[in-house]
Amino acid sequence: MALPRFYPIFDDADWLRRTLPLGVKLVQLRIKDMTGEMLKQQIAQAQSLCRENRAILVVNDHWQTAIDLGCDWVHLGQEDLDTADIPAIRRAGIKIGLSTHDHAELDRALSHDPDYVALGPVYPTILKKMKWHEQGLSRVTEWKRLIGDIPLVAIGGMSVERAPGALNAGADVVSAVTDITLNDDPVARVRQWIGATT
Repeated sequence: MALPRFYPIFDDADWLRRTLPLGVKLVQLRIKDMTGEMLKQQIAQAQSLCRENRAILVVNDHWQTAIDLGCDWVHLGQEDLDTADIPAIRRAGIKIGLSTHDHAELDRALSHDPDYVALGPVYPTILKKMKWHEQGLSRVTEWKRLIGDIPLVAIGGMSVERAPGALNAGADVVSAVTDITLNDDPVARVRQWIGATT
């Protein structure tokens, strides 16, 4: 299964309203500090925007809400695997992307037959404090060799300038967060990303 090669991650559906019309076809909604009805409204809004723009929405963490709203994809971190009901997610027909940072996590992820595997941080990242140092492009190549046909997402410190290197190293998809959200002109940056990955 081929996924779009550019995969931005945003924390508010308003970002999708701004960027989907530019040609973004794969996007993750990653909301950490919201629950209840507000969260549900954000995910429903994002889902509606993605359907209007024929884009794939990936819901980070909130798998039960994704099931309730009939979403197509969820992304789970390793800690989420401790509590997520994977059989229920699969019964709902939802595809699953999983984060990995080392070999043990990769083995665990592969045991769940993921629809993509994410590796990070490829480069140092300011998004969140992590116990893992940068993985580097050689780890991207190694991961792709180990997972075969499963799509590989490179994440962490990614930029337009670094994207070709990650893709050449074996990544199928490159994911970005702060390279867009902290840019002085996010719309122009998204256009650069699309140009660099299509």
